[in-house]
Amino acid sequence: MDILVIGSGGREHAIVHQLRRNPAVQTIWVLPGNAGIALDATCVPIAATDLDGVVSFARGHPVELAIVTPDDPLCLGLVDRLSEAGVAAFGPTRAAARIEGSKSFAKELMRRHGIPTADYQVFDDADAALAAVRAAPLPIVVKADGLALGKGVTVALSREEAETAVRDAMIGGRFGASGARVVIEQCLVGPEASLMLLTDGTTYKLMPSAMDHKRALEGDRGPNTGGMGAIAPHPLMTPAMTSRVEREIVVPTLAAMREAGCPFAGCLYIGLMLTADGPRVIEYNARFGDPETQAVLALLDSDLLAALQAVVQGRLAAVDWRFRDGAACCVVLASGGYPGDYRKGLPVTGWQDAPAEIDFAGVADRDGRIVTSGGRVLGVTATAEDLPGAIDRAYAAAAAIEFDGAHMRSDIGRAALAAAKGD
Repeated sequence: MDILVIGSGGREHAIVHQLRRNPAVQTIWVLPGNAGIALDATCVPIAATDLDGVVSFARGHPVELAIVTPDDPLCLGLVDRLSEAGVAAFGPTRAAARIEGSKSFAKELMRRHGIPTADYQVFDDADAALAAVRAAPLPIVVKADGLALGKGVTVALSREEAETAVRDAMIGGRFGASGARVVIEQCLVGPEASLMLLTDGTTYKLMPSAMDHKRALEGDRGPNTGGMGAIAPHPLMTPAMTSRVEREIVVPTLAAMREAGCPFAGCLYIGLMLTADGPRVIEYNARFGDPETQAVLALLDSDLLAALQAVVQGRLAAVDWRFRDGAACCVVLASGGYPGDYRKGLPVTGWQDAPAEIDFAGVADRDGRIVTSGGRVLGVTATAEDLPGAIDRAYAAAAAIEFDGAHMRSDIGRAALAAAKGD
């Protein structure tokens, strides 16, 4: 069986690793992939957002399933285009991907259906948005309405910070068209959690909960990033809490999407805040998270390919979907200076013998050697019987990998452990 994976990051590498477990899989093409993924698949330099190029490639090769994971091509309608071309494609339609591509669409969906989330206002006029942040209680959250590479959200502790976020998005054009509209919302307080699920639009199957670490520095300080590491499962996502999230959020969300005329089929990611009043939705993503996917899939004990095919075919209820006990931790090694300016082309060594799964992200090939080419260079994922063991193993493996200026947080998972103990 020949598979096409769209994307180029650590998430895609983790998916490739899982697909390789199925003996029926022969060729895996990854568009565009990276030099690390090329060790396990055939990479083709076609950008994920080059919809014409991707569709042309898929039609010209014996692709039996295309897996679209990045947000941009999903929101541009790549799944629609592939399906129209007769290629089975995993991922939501363009209409359904609006749940991530438009914050205002998602918030209005939640408001109509009583799905718990933060109070909010939507603005298309910069002066009105500035007036709102001057009057609202602090802290306050300012979000670019559209996709912004995970950097369109500002949790403002001061009026000045909130006003700057509005001006940067709506007047300065920092996020292009994605920032022409902003959502200003109440700042929720509590531990964050992530919950991903597969769904064919009606049936759904949960994955273990996870906890991402967005800030660049220890103690959740510094600028937001694409994610500096993740753990799974989240210690505070107890069976009782998970059941509540299913009842109050998962089931109503899928029903709301069906009622809106755009049933969601694919991987739905729900970002949660576990407040004193219960779980609240921070955001939806229309795809696997990164780096949560690396941690969660490390615990998968059934066949990923069979589940993805079942989503596309609308028969998810019949599929075996199991995760083994234990815990996983993914630690991201980033280029020095990320998410700001950083150097590229630095040789990466030590990864070959690391006792963990290595999922490459920002790397390239130079004369047969792996070198850095992006902000998040790779993720190191380890599993163990419990979370402390998984954390220790991940850091032990990460310590063996070197490149000039390498940066990683030293506290991935530590806050979750402390919260679980009540510290």
